[in-house]
Amino acid sequence: MAVCDFNMCFTFVWVGWEGAAHDARIFMEALRRPILKFPHPPTGKYYLVDAGYPQIKGYLGPYRGERYHLPDFRRGSQPRGKKEIFNHRHSSLRCPIERTFGVWKNRWRMIRQMHNFLWKNKYK
Repeated sequence: MAVCDFNMCFTFVWVGWEGAAHDARIFMEALRRPILKFPHPPTGKYYLVDAGYPQIKGYLGPYRGERYHLPDFRRGSQPRGKKEIFNHRHSSLRCPIERTFGVWKNRWRMIRQMHNFLWKNKYK
């Protein structure tokens, strides 16, 4: 699990979960463990999270069941309604985290293979 700011800097990273743990499980565990010093959003501010995370105070996810990804909007019509407009803006604001991981994967190519490496070693 990783948290990154709009300057493409990681502010929190937690690695090492074995197997296929759901994002929400890892997130809730990070919140429960004070020793990890998870950086909660300041009062009145929000972290943007994807649909795999729970909707709790301080963490803002997209509306489920509505278009979300930017290519979906590029192929079709402009966002319609409050929920689609919100999802379009939410998706646009999440671009830095996606770009950050892309930069890291291009810089350190072993990161691309990490999922395959972990999967193969777990299920030998």
